[in-house]
Amino acid sequence: MTADTTGSDAGRAGEADTAASVGSPEEMTKLLEGSGYLADTGVATAAFLALRMHRPLFCEGEPGTGKTSLAVALSEALGLPLIRLQCHEGIDAGQALYEWDFPRQLLHLRALEAVEGGRIDVDTAEQSLYTERFLLARPLLRALTTAPCVLLVDEIDRADDEFEAFLLQLLDENAVSIPEYGEVRASTPPLVLMTSNRTREVHDALKRRCLYHWLEHPGLEREIAILRGRVPGLGQRLAEQVAEAVGRLRTMELLKPPGVAESLDWARALTALGRDALDAESAATTLGAVLKYSEDLDRARTNLATLLT
Repeated sequence: MTADTTGSDAGRAGEADTAASVGSPEEMTKLLEGSGYLADTGVATAAFLALRMHRPLFCEGEPGTGKTSLAVALSEALGLPLIRLQCHEGIDAGQALYEWDFPRQLLHLRALEAVEGGRIDVDTAEQSLYTERFLLARPLLRALTTAPCVLLVDEIDRADDEFEAFLLQLLDENAVSIPEYGEVRASTPPLVLMTSNRTREVHDALKRRCLYHWLEHPGLEREIAILRGRVPGLGQRLAEQVAEAVGRLRTMELLKPPGVAESLDWARALTALGRDALDAESAATTLGAVLKYSEDLDRARTNLATLLT
């Protein structure tokens, strides 16, 4: 049994045309920039190749380097729906792929019994239970039956080895097998982006099926541009000071070095307070926007003079 994902309506055809119209990494850079994501050449090239080659893109890097945001930006830039699977310890196929709607199946059986006066054919009843009507699609199944789309498998390093193995058929064939239902196959492969913070090593079998890109924190000029583009009303001077201070924080021995998301939070906090420059007082009182551990706060406050140099 194969899912019908031909995408016959005009909207889906338009989405496919948008994806096919990206002709180069430079065009991808411009599309992502239009959605607010300032990609460097490496990121734009990796995203372009994943789209053109129909290969999953595996993005690793420190937290806050823009891995998840890339999937969101690709969805917006290409005009495709975003389907997100957030991985966690113990995640299984039932949470990621599908479940059967047991309460509705039970009600259906009772209705059959009432209609048939308590005498129902077992085989017929069983066949009627395992149909699309009672199938609860979770993110992976929705991605296969939504053509085309962007599928974000976020923080795959939080899942276990068994879940990685489960993903292999989907990545190889753009299909999954449901024992009671049959095979569900996507006629248009989803654009798959997997992220990892490298809390553990992901198996080679999974990586071999993907294109790979390591995301670094942005350089100073690009981070300033990100801040100016994402925080309305942020002046050039304050953007430069925040980006420089965050860059220095990343060189300290912190439990959780700040990412771009924390830079943005800090800039928004300072803007909300009406600040147009970063001084010792405003830095000390707003560090909670950029640092999330008391030990990191203490270290930063001890080194405020260095931080604001």
